[in-house]
Amino acid sequence: MLVLVAPGQGAQTPGFLTPWLELPGAADRVAAWSDAIGLDLAHYGTQADADAIRDTAVAQPLLVAAGILSAAALGDISDVAPGAVAGHSVGEITAAAFAGVLDDTAALTLVRRRGLAMAEAAAVTATGMSALLGGDPEVSVAHLEKLGLTPANVNGAGQIVAAGTLEQLAALNEDKPEGVRKIVALKVAGAFHTHHMAPAVDSLAEAAKELSPADPKVVYVSNRDGRTVTSGSEVLERLVGQVANPVRWDLCMETFKELGVTALLEVCPGGTLTGLAKRALPGVKTLALKTPDDLDAARELIAEHA
Repeated sequence: MLVLVAPGQGAQTPGFLTPWLELPGAADRVAAWSDAIGLDLAHYGTQADADAIRDTAVAQPLLVAAGILSAAALGDISDVAPGAVAGHSVGEITAAAFAGVLDDTAALTLVRRRGLAMAEAAAVTATGMSALLGGDPEVSVAHLEKLGLTPANVNGAGQIVAAGTLEQLAALNEDKPEGVRKIVALKVAGAFHTHHMAPAVDSLAEAAKELSPADPKVVYVSNRDGRTVTSGSEVLERLVGQVANPVRWDLCMETFKELGVTALLEVCPGGTLTGLAKRALPGVKTLALKTPDDLDAARELIAEHA
């Protein structure tokens, strides 16, 4: 059984979209999406520097576009035939497109609104996120709460992401939880998945009223709690609320185990979620779509496990 997954913000790197735009029809498709959302995705995915694509309002639509584009290179969802789909943070919108809950243009329109709203919310207070590597999750969570930080991403495989003000994160660097090997500042512009993003929830709820979600065509695993969701309206409701709620990728991976997943394929810009799966899902084959050079290996994985 194959699970198709999409990464979240921070996975983007300068120029990562360049080779994908060389595929037949890809440039035209991205141009149409760019026109629909008022953002030059091709420019940001090929020419912009790291600072430009760190901008939340740019990074989020860019990631969703790249995920949809790379998956489309493998064929229709019926050709890929995953047993389940899931996404980390903004990757959930990509997963919603895979599952047929939203069409591609609706997904890009929603994520454009999401990125703008979260960027606006992040501008109110100087905030950020840092990954804690190693340590006991219960000990780390208690320590973060003592410092006023939120465990915004509980990723499993010994990784928790803390989010809060820059002062709180500086205090964390000086006072690490017991057992934590390393703290890494993430390339994001705010404390996502915390109360700091509450204003963005209201904006996204308004945007969601304009959409007509369909029920998922494949099993959709929600990163709020690892549950499978069968209603399109509930998927959309969860997409709205998750900007201010923690991501529980650890529970998603537990659900993958329960579903009997044997392979995990991560769409472009892949690497983050396959890395977590290698540590948390022993025996599950993993593959990350980084460039079109990975498509043949992906097709072999699909043929064996889908």
